[in-house]
Amino acid sequence: MKKFWSILGLCLMLVVLLAPVALADDAPPAPAAIDTGDTAFVLVSAALVMLMTPGLAFFYGGMVRTKNVLSVIMQSFFIVALISVQWVLWGYTLSFGTDINGLIGGLNYLGLTGVGADPMSSTSTIPHLAFMIFQAMFAVITPALITGAFAERMKFPAFVVFTLIWATIIYDPVAHWVWGGGWLATLGVLDFAGGTVVHILSGVSGLVIALMLGKRKGHGSEIMLPHHLPMTVLGASLLWFGWFGFNAGSALGANGLAANAFVTTNTAAAAATLSWVVTEWLHHGKPTVLGAASGAVAGLVAITPAAGFVAPLPSVIIGLLGGIICYFAVSFVKAKVGYDDALDAFGVHGVGGTWGALATGLFASKEINSAGFDGLFFGNPQQLGIQFIGVIASWAVAIIGTYLIIKVIGLFMKIRVDDDQESNGLDITEHGERSYAQDFQAGSPILHHVSLSQPSSVTTPVSSNS
Repeated sequence: MKKFWSILGLCLMLVVLLAPVALADDAPPAPAAIDTGDTAFVLVSAALVMLMTPGLAFFYGGMVRTKNVLSVIMQSFFIVALISVQWVLWGYTLSFGTDINGLIGGLNYLGLTGVGADPMSSTSTIPHLAFMIFQAMFAVITPALITGAFAERMKFPAFVVFTLIWATIIYDPVAHWVWGGGWLATLGVLDFAGGTVVHILSGVSGLVIALMLGKRKGHGSEIMLPHHLPMTVLGASLLWFGWFGFNAGSALGANGLAANAFVTTNTAAAAATLSWVVTEWLHHGKPTVLGAASGAVAGLVAITPAAGFVAPLPSVIIGLLGGIICYFAVSFVKAKVGYDDALDAFGVHGVGGTWGALATGLFASKEINSAGFDGLFFGNPQQLGIQFIGVIASWAVAIIGTYLIIKVIGLFMKIRVDDDQESNGLDITEHGERSYAQDFQAGSPILHHVSLSQPSSVTTPVSSNS
């Protein structure tokens, strides 16, 4: 009997010890825990991406005449404010809300309802708010890229209305298609950080606006040179620096994938800088600093969709070819067709983004990112076709959507500045300011006392990247 009670006691002890394990097997999985390292990394990456838009303002600002510098900078700076508010109110939910037929996000996150400090899913290690603000900075810079195409000739009120509508009916839906669980994501289109969503949409939309607004006054008959190359190089440097947040941050964690994206981003930018400069050197006889800055941006654009799907060696190829392709788009195609894409938004972002999206279908490898797919050179030719569908869809939305927006806006307000306003410069006619002291009328230090007929001290027109 004593032995029986001993055995019974031992069994009861085992039940008590093992019960929590059994219950744990049947219990629902615990919610994802916030990882402080991942959260810090994503927040810093968001700040880096935000820095890119002021960097873009300097990049573009250095390539226009002194009488238009502030207008170009104002457009980028104002977009940071405008789209940040739009994203909180309705942009985020349209992009990442509950999927509706693969086309658009629902309104469940309207005004950031339900978007808080908890992870957004069981696999996420960052607060939902961190993901939201990281994506906000992508939504900010995308329409800012377009401004380079219509620099020096769009009225500020029309620019504001266009930007708000474009972000809502073009950027937000396509972001949902690719990143929010929409039909392109279901199809299998790979876009790590925005080749289709950011660069094709902005570049192609810029081309459409440039064609619809027409050429700048004097385009083709006056030499077009940048007014301040150091400013442009500063902007390009800030873009290169911020792009690490753009691409590496898209891993959404401080991990090996982020490290890979960081390396491929830097490598492709460097390779494109080399190829653009060498190509220009052979073609024109001199290597230029504007060419180096343009090549760096072209390489960054080209690697963006592929950064988290390809190894460093393919990123060299993507960058080298990206620099050459974009150079010819800017130097030959634009001149041959004759459109006035003032600061080469299409030649660099539209063309570079298209090349990068297709290159992803060539070089993507599941060894780099198990969540992706192999590309053509890794035994999966179908992926190139899928990438092509993503490219065509992005081009189509950008062309049709931008055309309709401009047409509708034109029914209610004037879009292009008058000839006299264009001659005097948008800084003074649209904003009542001048960039440089030498542009002020003698004896009139107050901005609003400057005569509107006062000519700019620099009369050479705006440059392109050619």
